[in-house]
Amino acid sequence: MTMKEVCVLGEIPTCELVEELKRREGVRAEYAEPYQDKVVTVNGPAQILVIID
Repeated sequence: MTMKEVCVLGEIPTCELVEELKRREGVRAEYAEPYQDKVVTVNGPAQILVIID
């Protein structure tokens, strides 16, 4: 990835990046409503992103 591509990615809103990632193979989305506690269990290897938006 070139520096120009990184700068362009930095300008993309988080909500658009998340929507694109959710369409990818191997990505699973879990949701927690406001004030709802959520427990997510995975069998790794895995990367967990918590996006509060």
